[in-house]
Amino acid sequence: MPQRRTTALAAPQRRVTALAAPQRRVTALAAPQRRVTALAALCAALLVAAAWGFHVGNTPTPAVPVAHRVATTTRAQATTKQPTTRIKAVPPTTTPPPTTAAAAGDAPQAGAHALPGPGSRKTGPLSTQILTGSSSVALTFDDGPDPTYTPQILDLLKDHGVKATFCVIGSRARDYPDLIRRIVAEGHTLCNHSWQHLLNLGKRPLSYQTWDLEQTNNAIHAAVPDVPIRYFRAPGGNFTRGLIDLAGRLGMSPLSWDVDPRDWDTAGYGRGTPMVNHITSVVEHTVRPGSIILSHDRAHPDTVVAYRSLLSWLQARYTLTQL
Repeated sequence: MPQRRTTALAAPQRRVTALAAPQRRVTALAAPQRRVTALAALCAALLVAAAWGFHVGNTPTPAVPVAHRVATTTRAQATTKQPTTRIKAVPPTTTPPPTTAAAAGDAPQAGAHALPGPGSRKTGPLSTQILTGSSSVALTFDDGPDPTYTPQILDLLKDHGVKATFCVIGSRARDYPDLIRRIVAEGHTLCNHSWQHLLNLGKRPLSYQTWDLEQTNNAIHAAVPDVPIRYFRAPGGNFTRGLIDLAGRLGMSPLSWDVDPRDWDTAGYGRGTPMVNHITSVVEHTVRPGSIILSHDRAHPDTVVAYRSLLSWLQARYTLTQL
């Protein structure tokens, strides 16, 4: 009897368990449904985000005012640290190159002296003097003194009452001091034209350049101690800033020209009558008020012949002056 009662009491418990089983199955079935719901929500969120991204990506960026962009750029540049550029030092030349003399009257570098147009300033490249600074025209004779042709030029100038400027080579001033004294005695101006007419003088070491110009001045002063030497003309007109600065320290100004008949260029214009005609034509067609005319009095007989007629032609039109 007691066993049956126990069994009878256990029966309701089994019924309760049996009733709970369907509930657990329902719960188990609901779990996948909740996962599906969560997945659907996630997909919806992704779709919304994608739609928003598309909207943002296709929305034009509002224009920034120009003033704002300039101000922003200026501030950015001002705050940007610029890189420092290091310049590699070039060691100075210690051994002077050979000092072989170039032939006097060698051609200047091409394009060194372009003919200025009317109304040009008094100075040319590197502030060299190319005009007189007035309406007067100046004659300059380079590369002497020459024992044959310099006296002939001096005679012509004296006959016409004209003063000129002689750009002399130092070694020749040493060799012909009497001609240096005559040039000065007849009222002409002297100009330093270097010691031996090296066309690359401006590329030589400063020590050599200094010796060259000082030696030329010394040779001139050995002949005429107190004569002023106010001008320096580089061989071939090949001025450099260094040469000009050096001449300035020695009390000389760089002297160039604006009329060049190229009376030295016998290869291009021949000798005799062709060269005389060429010199005369160039001077007559290119001279203007204030011109400085370049010629040569060393080993150029055709120059002497040309000036026998040119002096009268020039004097009829211009005032001729020394520098």
